[in-house]
Amino acid sequence: MRGVQDLAGKVAVVTGGASGVGKGLAQALLDEGVRLVIADVERDAIDRAVTELGAQADAAGAGGTVEGVRTDVSDPASVAALADQVYERYSACHILCNNAGVTSGGGGKPWEQEYNDWRWCYSVNVFGVANGALEFVPRMLASGEPGVVMNTSSGDGGFAPVPFASVYASSKAAVSCFTEALAHQLAAEEGARVRACVFYPSGGLLDTGLWTAQRNRPDDLARTKNREMGAQTTFEGYRELLRSMGRPAEVMDTYELGRFAVQGIKDDRFIISYGLDEVSELLHRRADAIARAELPPPLH
Repeated sequence: MRGVQDLAGKVAVVTGGASGVGKGLAQALLDEGVRLVIADVERDAIDRAVTELGAQADAAGAGGTVEGVRTDVSDPASVAALADQVYERYSACHILCNNAGVTSGGGGKPWEQEYNDWRWCYSVNVFGVANGALEFVPRMLASGEPGVVMNTSSGDGGFAPVPFASVYASSKAAVSCFTEALAHQLAAEEGARVRACVFYPSGGLLDTGLWTAQRNRPDDLARTKNREMGAQTTFEGYRELLRSMGRPAEVMDTYELGRFAVQGIKDDRFIISYGLDEVSELLHRRADAIARAELPPPLH
């Protein structure tokens, strides 16, 4: 089934769209002339992004427009209000990017994580995607319009576990699994013009708000125990660690990444990621280990 190739005038919603990868997606979508709604939990960041992206859209002259809606993707009522506003204003949603995400709080050994680390990470990364699908997909199907649901996963979990980021990686594994199931069900739905795909931000290191996601952590989900965090829990610290190990530490531009993702949508790809040849080699090693009933190798 062909999805959406000509994006001009189409309606796009990007959660977590006020910064980082989400903002890169927003920029790239505006280049295509979409009517864009960015949904984010940070009001100030929304206002700044709408101003900046609006100026970009005017300069591009592609006819795109942008507005922002404060949304907490972990709250079903907040996502329902977002969907209500989008459909009341535009009567359609052609591109839904379930992109908002957080880390669990610095990683570490699995048994050092707390209940609140699980609750917060999953409430945004997993339930946020679920809430988006529950509120938007039925409306997208009922409209009869072509559409794409793109869920943002991560190679950290989506392709293989990461032992020192067990909570975050497992949440992203859930996103990948759910998106595959969603795609199969949409493909089997008679007359459906909506499809699903999964996006793996890749191509280099990403200096985004994910590194400082704790700023938005609710008080009732705060950690209850103090834990010393290593330098690698900051972007620069992690980048320096990679350099010291002789590993690649190039930074990926989020705007370029957004353009890559939008092209993937237009090309009807299910998996949108750089470096799939390397991923294939890793997955073959994992499959061979599973066939031998052995512990498969991790991503890192």
